[in-house]
Amino acid sequence: MEAAGERFPQQRQVLILFFLLRVALAGWEPRRYSVMEETERGSFVANLAKDLGVGVGELAVREARVVFEDNEQRLQLDLRTGELILNERLDREELCGPTEPCVLYFQVLLKKPLAVFRAELLVGDVNDHSPEFPEGEMTLKIPENSPPGAVFPLIKAQDWDVGNNDVQNYDISPGSHFHVSTQNRGDRGRYPELVLDKELDREEQPELRLTLTAMDGGSPPRSGTAQVRIVVLDINDNPPEFEQTLYEVQVPEDSHVGSLVAKVFARDLDAGINGELSYSLFYSSQEISKTFELSRLSGEIRLIKKLDFEAVSSYDFDIKATDGGGLSGKCAVSIKVVDINDNSPELTISSLTSPIPENSPETEVALFRIRDRDSGDNGRMTCSIAGDLPFLLKPSAENFYTLVTEGALDRESRAEYNVTITVTDLGSPSLKTEHVITVQVSDVNDNAPAFTRTSYTLLVRENNSPALHIGSVSATDADAGANAQVTYSLLPPQDAHLPLASLVSVNADSGQLFALRALDFEALQAFEFRVRAADAGSPALSSEARVRVQVLDANDNAPFVLYPLQNGSAPCTELVPRAAEAGYLVSKVVAVDGDAGQNAWLSYQLLKATEPGLFGVWAHNGEVRTARLLSERDAPKHRLLVLVRDNGEPPLSASVTLHVLLVDGFSQPYLPLPEAAAGPARADALTGYLVVALASVSSLFLFSVLLFVAVRLCRRSRAASVPAGPFPGHLVDVSGTGTLSQSYQYEVCLRGGSESNEFKFFKPVFPNLLGQEPGRKTEGNPVFPNSLDI
Repeated sequence: MEAAGERFPQQRQVLILFFLLRVALAGWEPRRYSVMEETERGSFVANLAKDLGVGVGELAVREARVVFEDNEQRLQLDLRTGELILNERLDREELCGPTEPCVLYFQVLLKKPLAVFRAELLVGDVNDHSPEFPEGEMTLKIPENSPPGAVFPLIKAQDWDVGNNDVQNYDISPGSHFHVSTQNRGDRGRYPELVLDKELDREEQPELRLTLTAMDGGSPPRSGTAQVRIVVLDINDNPPEFEQTLYEVQVPEDSHVGSLVAKVFARDLDAGINGELSYSLFYSSQEISKTFELSRLSGEIRLIKKLDFEAVSSYDFDIKATDGGGLSGKCAVSIKVVDINDNSPELTISSLTSPIPENSPETEVALFRIRDRDSGDNGRMTCSIAGDLPFLLKPSAENFYTLVTEGALDRESRAEYNVTITVTDLGSPSLKTEHVITVQVSDVNDNAPAFTRTSYTLLVRENNSPALHIGSVSATDADAGANAQVTYSLLPPQDAHLPLASLVSVNADSGQLFALRALDFEALQAFEFRVRAADAGSPALSSEARVRVQVLDANDNAPFVLYPLQNGSAPCTELVPRAAEAGYLVSKVVAVDGDAGQNAWLSYQLLKATEPGLFGVWAHNGEVRTARLLSERDAPKHRLLVLVRDNGEPPLSASVTLHVLLVDGFSQPYLPLPEAAAGPARADALTGYLVVALASVSSLFLFSVLLFVAVRLCRRSRAASVPAGPFPGHLVDVSGTGTLSQSYQYEVCLRGGSESNEFKFFKPVFPNLLGQEPGRKTEGNPVFPNSLDI
């Protein structure tokens, strides 16, 4: 507190002193002194006591001082004599550069009593620099048809001296074809122009070499030279012309390096290479070459160095546009540097808390301090947050702010926030500073795992190998870390009789499902179970999904023949009358397949017959029919081998044997098959049996007709229908119950044994039996009494 109390009086004294200095200076006109550059240190400049009208001793009593504005002590005051003495050797070019006149401002301060006198020190120029050309050799391309008097600009020589010590005149030698004209451009100095005196002839002399000399006006004069190479070209009669002779540009001093400053543009009415232009700096000092870059093709002027208004406030130079034929045009460019507010605000982080739990209420994230080195409006600042974010800025002290959350955050909706804090000053134009604070949100287990689907359907072909991978379930957890680690398990089945533990298992980490044993489509076609996904959070959260496994059929069941039976004690013999026409239905092979789908589609094929070409089998329904009319020469006994094949891959098959007996009429005695041969005694017994059978048939004829009509009506209502949808024409589909795909009724009579003279026959009764036309013969369908339906 005591130190602060001591500083306040000192500050007040400084303010009072500056105020008194301004009051004192307001009433005095400045005094000017001059000195030449390179004057030796200690040289006499002026008698200050005499100019101020005070005594010599009074300067010491009043504690006189000399103060320069840049705090450099270039003059020294001798308090005993009152003389101003040069304190150092001055270099006008270093102090003022091209500025003329070169004036250094200083004040004479008398303390007791306080008095201030303003003064100026004028530094005169000495011819201590020779003219220098930027390039040791310059090349001019001049068409041979250039008329005498044509003017060609040359590069100006640079002399660091000013006034009469600057470049005053140019000369060129030898002067057989050219002379040099010196042009005065005012503040931009004197420029040489090459004037053609005599027409050129490219065939006589395609190239000339000249020496250009620049001379200043010093005493003694100094000079510099450069070589000029003249290349004589063929006709190119249109020089480039700029849209403007002077381009004036204002550039803020805070322009970025690489930014576009200006763009010059010239036109050339020539075509081809004579119309192709290239741009170059016609006059450029080292400072201009280090600050700006000119594009040879586009004429764009770009900044390659940061500008500083306090160092250089303007740049003046010329640009030359040269076409492919060697003609050129010139324009002037003047670039003014605009002073701006060039101190940006600063932001310093004092503390930062990250990550933040997602369920936390309002929480302090960061504490930071802002500062701007400017003063006034340029030093006053505003602080804000960019974007719609759940954060607030609260001022805590002078230039201190606290970044806090508005409430609880949700990591699943956003796990990281990039909070951009913008600090803007009130300058014109204003400057701003942006600082990004990254706030991470830590996870809390508030999300249960979610399956990608609520239910899964897996397809497994039967007879699979044990431990077969049959599919996967997948669940994701929106949380992170251990809260997102998902494990899978099987739930007890809802059907207590389903042995789920012996059917499938699940990988706890990956969710892959495996079949533990081979599945049988005929035993189990489908089953369902549930899978649970639980995370590793505390407490753990979980969800469930339903999985349905469908067992696909494999062709592992061969067709089974229902009719004719192959395991009977005696073979089944079909009777066919010799009067039967072609297409007569002899019998029908009925078979089923325990598989499903195309594995149960059956086709029938006649593999072997006693007489080929007499009988045929329909491939799609197994019907055995006569292929042609029967004749007396056909053998009475026939044996047919029928193959039943499914449509599986690979196909499975079964075979059945049919015995067919050709008879002249059903009153003919039954002729046994070869394996049941009979003698004369057996034929007599058979005749007796036929007499009894015919008598029985006659007595039961009326009853058979009535029974037939009743059975036919009943059968029609229960007839099976052909399955809907596409189905191969040569296949017949059967179900596991053995139901036929087409509706047929069969009547079998007189089953014969191996020792008895019995006979039997088999015929279908078609649905259109009753609707046939009167008098038309029903093919292969004679009606017999005492028949039974099967």
